[in-house]
Amino acid sequence: MRSDIIKKGLERAPHRSLMKAMGYTDEEISRPLIGVAHAHNEIIPGHIHLDKILEAVKTGIRMAGGTPIAFATIGVCDGIAMGHTGMKYSLASREIIADSVEIMGMAHPFDAMVLIPNCDKIVPGMLMAMLRLNIPALMVSGGPMLTGRFRGQDTHLVTVFEGIGKVKSGQMDESELTELENAACPGCGSCAGLFTANSMNCLTEALGLGLPGNGTIPAVDAARIRLAKMAGMAVMDLLAKDIKPRDIATRQAFENAMAVDMALGCSTNTVLHIPAIAREAEVDLPLETFNEVSSRVPHVCSLIPGGSHSMQQLNEAGGVQAVMAELATLPDTINLEVMTATGRTMGENLKTAAVRDREIIKPAAAPYHKIGGIAILFGSLAPDGGAVKQSAVSPEMLVHSGPARVFDSEEEAQEAILGGQIQPGDVVVLRYLGPRGGPGMPEMLSPTSAIIGMGLGNSVALITDGRFSGGTQGACIGHVSPEAALGGPIALLREGDIIKINIKEHSLDMEVAEDELARRRQQWQPPEPRIKTGYAARYAKMVTSGSTGAVLKDS
Repeated sequence: MRSDIIKKGLERAPHRSLMKAMGYTDEEISRPLIGVAHAHNEIIPGHIHLDKILEAVKTGIRMAGGTPIAFATIGVCDGIAMGHTGMKYSLASREIIADSVEIMGMAHPFDAMVLIPNCDKIVPGMLMAMLRLNIPALMVSGGPMLTGRFRGQDTHLVTVFEGIGKVKSGQMDESELTELENAACPGCGSCAGLFTANSMNCLTEALGLGLPGNGTIPAVDAARIRLAKMAGMAVMDLLAKDIKPRDIATRQAFENAMAVDMALGCSTNTVLHIPAIAREAEVDLPLETFNEVSSRVPHVCSLIPGGSHSMQQLNEAGGVQAVMAELATLPDTINLEVMTATGRTMGENLKTAAVRDREIIKPAAAPYHKIGGIAILFGSLAPDGGAVKQSAVSPEMLVHSGPARVFDSEEEAQEAILGGQIQPGDVVVLRYLGPRGGPGMPEMLSPTSAIIGMGLGNSVALITDGRFSGGTQGACIGHVSPEAALGGPIALLREGDIIKINIKEHSLDMEVAEDELARRRQQWQPPEPRIKTGYAARYAKMVTSGSTGAVLKDS
């Protein structure tokens, strides 16, 4: 066993002594040592209950003959970090999470690991570490929050963000917003809806690195506790069979995950995280692969925020497994031969999967859209690509042309939107918000929600080299690369330039003559860093483009 290096033989007596200082018995030390990486804290609603998930995982490990050893990592609540300097640290936290789990796994040679995340950067960060370490491992999330109820309607965090615009436009008063605020987030779990956290938890299951149910069983459901115990037992089986994460996360498995991404209409943040995770698995996954998969995979679920159905309803309809089984009725969608964390192939797992509600999971032959939920756009404004959740774009905005309204900060854009300065037909451009320029590629939930709240969702587009919350809907194109801070074309835009968007044809262009662009390029100067000290400053110097997953340079 890998842990023998710290517990067997005469020379390891000091190591065993330190283990005994914590109360471990000789019997516990002799068993396989299973690291349990968790992100329990008291600032993220998706993590407040992870101590209970942790105890369930530890129970499962002990039931199967292992010794669980828990340790924690950090996490950022994107909702609480939204709209201020804290959001610049959100994406950047992914690398710290991955590094911290890697450090713990290398310094203390566990035989296997279970990882317990639940929110936006914690899930991909832990998956990156899992694939780096490549010891038997799997993931079990804390599960999604239930939707709230407000005056007879389902509600969630994003409706509160949108409520600000409604107050500003006179559609709601402040007392109603307070009532909504009190109802929208009814308890623990990753924010209700197919936002980034729930997208990544579903894709973990589709990738095969989480057990069936990982993505959709509600946080408050007893089935979530049972799943955590099963995960503790399952890791012992993976250890016995010597099945490692890279045995599971193959190119075919990543394409399975991307197929589910398209079928569900997941957050555009998956376009950042999937390539970053694939890189750790040593799998080549070019950005164009998203369009290739999208072209052959239908969009079969209409989930919050792009649709009306909740994560709880998706779970009741059969969850991710039912979606994959439905997709498997079409050719070239789901690879059934790949290995999974159950110790069985995907095909074996899906034998018991069934769609229980055809209103929630449409037949693959009669979907909401014949193509997948995400599109990557290329063109003179985005030579290296930009990402849009096309399943959440109204039909009239799939092709749009309008004047650029250019802002170099989120605060300026938010003030203009709420101040009534943005008109139907405009294309709002937020730049210098990429991985380097932000730094940290801050999410744009406040301005996108303000556009919806102001009633402009079907007439105004928004483009940024930053990124969007999974709660975003509308013609919102993010990750535009190269970013402005690197002198990308988005840095050369001027107020009033015409921008042409054609999501149907995967194009994003600016109508500016080449000689004029050349003149502007000569005049352009890189901006001063927004943060000049500490981790965010170091991150900005080392981070790569959004088109490569915003991973850090190797040197």
